[in-house]
Amino acid sequence: MKGFGNRLRLVAAGLMLAAGTPALAQNDKMTPIAIPAQPTAITLDTGELPGATAKESWHSQYGSVFARNVTVATLTPFLPDPAKATGAAVVVTPGGGFRTLSMENEGWDVAKALAAQGVAAFVLKYRLNQTPADMAGFERSMTQMFSAAARPASRPSPEAAMANLAPQIADARAAFALIRRRAGEWKIDPDRIGMVGFSAGAMLTMATALRGQDAKPAFLGNIYGPLGAMPAPADAPPMFVALAADDPLFGEPQYGLIDAWRTAKRPVEFHLYEKGGHGFGMYQKATTSTGWFDAFSKWLGMHGFLAPKR
Repeated sequence: MKGFGNRLRLVAAGLMLAAGTPALAQNDKMTPIAIPAQPTAITLDTGELPGATAKESWHSQYGSVFARNVTVATLTPFLPDPAKATGAAVVVTPGGGFRTLSMENEGWDVAKALAAQGVAAFVLKYRLNQTPADMAGFERSMTQMFSAAARPASRPSPEAAMANLAPQIADARAAFALIRRRAGEWKIDPDRIGMVGFSAGAMLTMATALRGQDAKPAFLGNIYGPLGAMPAPADAPPMFVALAADDPLFGEPQYGLIDAWRTAKRPVEFHLYEKGGHGFGMYQKATTSTGWFDAFSKWLGMHGFLAPKR
């Protein structure tokens, strides 16, 4: 039990809060903060989360900021310098177990880096499962979730997990629809819009690709999401995957998702880093997992998304 307790604390430090830093290396205390100003955020048309009673709130931790109890979805554009714009775009979906969102490390910072490459990026603040309004209650609820998440046998299959993501998939579909409606204004090719997600956001990315109907991402980025087997459509988009072997949640050697893409003869690139834990995102670490974004950028370039379409 002592070993399990230590593992659970590692999961809480690495997954729940997407710290991406050595456990407890930074201030791990969750401190409530005012909801940040988000003047460019666009409210999506998916409405308020049914039955929601707790209101959206934010907190800081590990030098980053997190949202929870999101009841209304928004999309925040990060547009490139027109002189560098390639016409490609990416919907960025932060992680947090569908109970919180790592808005900075897995959202805004990723979008800024993509925009610097000439790719329009849009951070999706999708609706979340409700958690207690008070911070102590929230922490208890997350600990309970991780006690199950740390045991692979207790996790639902990828297909079963997708079945519970109806609000989030609706938010993703609305994001793609909005970007395509305004593609002319934002100088975006509506056929070159991809999606990259982190942890739970990676689950949403895969669900959008497989069950998002009209969303149809042009490419996928699955960053430390689960890699259990799921079907690959015959026209599955190119996929980039990054995971650390010491990830306390998804690091076990189960790569059925990679096998499915390869069996379907669809493009897939898989980076398995020796170390990095879970939730490394855009944090700068001493591990090679920090290089995932450079690798992702080169992969985008290999597929022609870092240059205007000819």
